[in-house]
Amino acid sequence: MSERSLGSSSEHIVMLPMMAQGHLIPFLALARKIHQRTGFNITIASTPLNIQYLRSTFYKDSTPATECSGIHLAELIPFGRIVDQSKLPIPDRNAENLPLDQMEELFSLTISLQAPFHRLLSDIKEKEGRPPLCTISDIFMGWAVEVAKSVGTINITFTTTGAYGGLAYFSLWLNLPHLRADSEELTIPGLPDRCRFHISQFHKFVRMADGSDPCSRFLQPQISQTFQSFGYLCHTAEEVEPLALEWLRNYIKLPIWAIGPLLPPVMLNKSPYSGSSMSKHRAGKQPGISLERCIEWLDLHCPDSVLYVSFGSQNTISPSQMMELAKGLEESRNPFIWVIRPPFGFDMKGEFKAEWLPEGFEERMSESKQGLLVRKWAPQVETLLHKSTGAFLSHCGWNSVLESLSQGVPIIGWPLVGEQPFNSKMLVEEMGVSVELTRGHDSTIEAKEAKKVIEMVMNKKGKGGEMRKKAVEIAEKIRAAVTEEGERKGSSITALDDFISAVLTKRFSE
Repeated sequence: MSERSLGSSSEHIVMLPMMAQGHLIPFLALARKIHQRTGFNITIASTPLNIQYLRSTFYKDSTPATECSGIHLAELIPFGRIVDQSKLPIPDRNAENLPLDQMEELFSLTISLQAPFHRLLSDIKEKEGRPPLCTISDIFMGWAVEVAKSVGTINITFTTTGAYGGLAYFSLWLNLPHLRADSEELTIPGLPDRCRFHISQFHKFVRMADGSDPCSRFLQPQISQTFQSFGYLCHTAEEVEPLALEWLRNYIKLPIWAIGPLLPPVMLNKSPYSGSSMSKHRAGKQPGISLERCIEWLDLHCPDSVLYVSFGSQNTISPSQMMELAKGLEESRNPFIWVIRPPFGFDMKGEFKAEWLPEGFEERMSESKQGLLVRKWAPQVETLLHKSTGAFLSHCGWNSVLESLSQGVPIIGWPLVGEQPFNSKMLVEEMGVSVELTRGHDSTIEAKEAKKVIEMVMNKKGKGGEMRKKAVEIAEKIRAAVTEEGERKGSSITALDDFISAVLTKRFSE
C-alpha cells in the first residue's frame, strides 16, 4: 500500500508505552512499522530514563537516522507528585530497576505523566494546527483515553501481550474471581469453562488482592478506561491465536487489530541466519558476551541440541531454585546457554556470586563445553536463530515466546509474574509447544525433575519431537501473517492497513 493511499505523510501519531523493557521493545517496533508503511511522523513519549534506553537503540542498530527521519522521542517530566511523605519528586524508573514489591512506585510515576502528556499533545496541536491523528497508549495508561479526547483526538490501546494472556490478565484483575471461588481451581470471566486455572497460577499480588489493595486500585481503573478506546492493537496474529482473539473481542466489545508479531526482520527471513550482523533491538542493553563468542560456542554443537535458558529482562529465580536447576542441567549432560543474574531477593544489578551455584559448576561447564554462562544479557535473537538451539527454558514473557516460536523452537515454561502463567498455560494446552517445569519464585524444584523435563523436550522423538513439529507449524503461520508478496498480504499486514484506514476515516469524518 502506498503512502498516498493512506493519507498525508504529515499525519502524526503519539505513542505512550509503559516504562518496562517488555513494553518499550514492541512499541518501538510498532512505531517503525507504521512509519515504514505510511510515512507518518511518530513520537514516542516517556520519562527521561526510558527515552535514554530508546535513544541508545536508535544509534546502535542498522538505522541510526531513525529519529531524524520520522520517529521522534519526547521526554515527559512528571510534576506535582510525591512519594508518600518524603516530599521528594518521584524518581525516574524502569520496571527492570525495581523489585516486584516496589512496583507501586512505578504506578505512581505512570499516573503523574497525565499533565505532561496533555501538554505534549497540546503543543503538537498548536504547532501543526490540528491534534495528532491518534494516540497509542499502553494498557497501563488507561487515563490516556480522556487526555486524547480533551485535545480532540482518539486513543488506541496497544496490548503488548497476546490475546489469551492479555484477556486472562485483564479479567483477573477486574473480577478478582479468587475471592468467590470455593476451590483452588476456578474460571476467569471471558474465557471458556474448559480453561480452568489453579490458584498457584496467580502471583501473590493477585492472591492477596481484595479490591482495596494498591495493585487493584491502580490496575482496575486503568484497564477499565482502556475499554473506552477507539480500539485495540494486539501483539499477535489471527492465525496464531484465532480462538483467543474471538474471546477477547467478545469481552471488550471493541475493534481489535492483530498486528503482530512485531519481530526484528532477521527473525522473519526464511534464509538461514549467517551471524554476520546483530539486530540489537533490545532497548539500551549490552550483552554480557560478544556475539562472536556466542556464535562460536553454538557452532561447536549439533543442530537442535542446545537449551537456551533465560528469565527475561526483570526476572530471576530463588537461590534454591537456581542451585537445583544448575544440578539438573549438569546431570542432563545436555549443552546449554544460561543467562544468569543474582537470584530473587538480591540486587539483580549486583555481582553474581559463585556460592549461588554448585561448587566448581561454571569451571566444569566451561572446560567440558557443556554450558555457557552469560552474565545479565545474551544476544537472544541470534541465539534463537542459530541452528544449534533446540529449546528455550523461558519465563514465558510474550516477546520471548514470539521470538522462540518464530524460529520453531519449543519452550520449557517457568512463568514468574504478570500474564506469564497464562501464556504458559496457552502454550501447553492450546498450542502443544511447551511443557511447564514449575512456576513462581516460591515453588520447590528438584534437580532430578529438571533433568527429566530437559531430556524429554530435547529428545527429537516422542513428546519433544511433537512439540518441535508444532512449533515449526506456528513459525510458518507467523511468517505467513507478516509477509507481503505482490497483491498478497498476510493477516497482520492487512490488519495494520485496516487500522490506519479506520483512524483516517475517523479523522476525515469529523
